[in-house]
Amino acid sequence: MVAPSNSSAVAVYCAASLGKQNAFQLAALSLGHALAEAKRPLVYGGGNRGIMGIISGAVADAGGQVTGVIPYAIHAAGGEKDKGDGIVKTESVAEVLDESRRGHIETIIVDSMHERKVEMAKRVGAFVGLPGGYGTFEEILEVITWNQINIHNKPVILLNVLSYYNPVRELIRNGVREGFIQPRNEKLCIFVDGPADHKDHESFNWGQAALDAIATWQHDQIQTLPFHWTKDIDSSAMPNGKPNINDITGFCSGLFGLKSINAWLKRLWRARSGSC
Repeated sequence: MVAPSNSSAVAVYCAASLGKQNAFQLAALSLGHALAEAKRPLVYGGGNRGIMGIISGAVADAGGQVTGVIPYAIHAAGGEKDKGDGIVKTESVAEVLDESRRGHIETIIVDSMHERKVEMAKRVGAFVGLPGGYGTFEEILEVITWNQINIHNKPVILLNVLSYYNPVRELIRNGVREGFIQPRNEKLCIFVDGPADHKDHESFNWGQAALDAIATWQHDQIQTLPFHWTKDIDSSAMPNGKPNINDITGFCSGLFGLKSINAWLKRLWRARSGSC
């Protein structure tokens, strides 16, 4: 099994939309403040809107380190757009953030969505999911899968604000019931439910709860598949994703291997597109 990462950075997956509940925004604010206070760098999708904008602004405003990773196509188009109905039912908390601090945010521009995910994953030691849409769902499930197939060994935390992620938990449990997921691998995703009374979710300290959940990660309690991408060396420990050739088993090496495959697929796609 790959050893746990020693990185203190945390990747946060979340929406470029604000959502319709104030509790979602306040959870992002809480998480941002907790990361900055704990001196844990934030790595996120690079957007300035929605929940993305709140958490990045909260960390930067508190003097924390922020790195945004964004594909060139999205960056050139002006950034992430609201993918909801555009109707916010509550007031935004964004006005409490010091926008001048956004100049301290490091932005990394990559070529594709796949490279964005690899770049984010290799820089961090844990993942936290706030409420979001299709992109957030996909990112969360992918890093859970990478735990299962032994690419990395990092906790994945879902902040279940207002029970938003209950359907995901039920999906996982149904996979266990129907024989598609090993029972012990339900622990590949840690849910933080917050207070039983949803009225308390706006004031709950989601940030500290997330850090506490990261600390509970029991990597030896999961069942990984017997794939040895880098002789059980965590890919995130490799500078810029480039492994020592002596550590490589086979053609590809962990996340670096995924990036190499992605580059090959892009060349193949361009070649085929040119011949059509």
